[in-house]
Amino acid sequence: MRRLVVLIVLLLALAGCGADDKPEAASSPGGGGAFPVTIKNKYGDTVVEQAPKRVVTVGLVEQDALLALGVVPVATTEWFGEKPGALFPWAKAKLGDAAVPQVLSDQDGIQFEKIAALQPDLIIGLYAGITADDYKKLTAIAPTVAQPAGVPDYGVSWQVVARTVGQAVGKSSEADELVKGIEKRFADVRAQHPEFKGQPALMATPYEGYFVYGTQDPRSRLLTEFGFSLPAGLDKVIGDKFGGNVSAERVSLLDQKALVWFPEKNGTAKLRADPLYKNLKVRTEGRDVFIEENYDDQLYGATSFVSVLSLPIVLDELVPKLAAAVDGNPATNG
Repeated sequence: MRRLVVLIVLLLALAGCGADDKPEAASSPGGGGAFPVTIKNKYGDTVVEQAPKRVVTVGLVEQDALLALGVVPVATTEWFGEKPGALFPWAKAKLGDAAVPQVLSDQDGIQFEKIAALQPDLIIGLYAGITADDYKKLTAIAPTVAQPAGVPDYGVSWQVVARTVGQAVGKSSEADELVKGIEKRFADVRAQHPEFKGQPALMATPYEGYFVYGTQDPRSRLLTEFGFSLPAGLDKVIGDKFGGNVSAERVSLLDQKALVWFPEKNGTAKLRADPLYKNLKVRTEGRDVFIEENYDDQLYGATSFVSVLSLPIVLDELVPKLAAAVDGNPATNG
């Protein structure tokens, strides 16, 4: 998780083949929708004239929504995990016999030349930090769906990602059904776990001290979808970004009914022994959950992706951990 947070912070700070050598298409046509479609984004309107056949994602999670809708991107953007095609197992299962997407990196900025060489007919960057200058360069290559207005960079919800991708590839009704199916599962969790209702909870990682995810982060919104609440005034503490560091003087912010940690690999024991943290009631009463950095652990990856394909794993595996954390018995939560 340390590497993951560093990469996101850097992304926020950063705010060949020729025409006669066109690569083989690796994506399936959208189909089933009315074109053209117009999609509003932070920098204007994107018009998609027809079902795209060559989709490139410059956002970090959109490949999941595309694959869930039967559309294979020609290229994806690496976030973490170093998986072929930047596809975790839940997404790879949807690939079928299609070619594995090419992997792009934006650690040093968006790779415009590589994207142009792929000759896309649609570029998607919803869970992203595309700048106005980036958008101008990308739209010179192909119609680009950037992050929506009114939310922080890397703050778009999984529902908006799925529905916007569905609209862009002409599969709005299919996307809507996917979203409704997952939302039904969240509703079931709230019904089955009334003990979650309104209880304050947080998600955090021990990055440069204590890094807490804010109200506009998809991970934090998972908690509210389970029925928990986020602490009042959370964003006043961390600012208007997806998250921020909490000083040692404000470590009491971590003392909530439930706390989900993302420690670095082999970092759980160190965190539990942290001199400032170990005496908080959330620790002494076993109300914390640890999802340690492990790229081969589906829950670790799924909780970071928060997509229509990863959420079933989160629902299956994180909910029981949270139930054990808030049941009043420290012995059930290690």
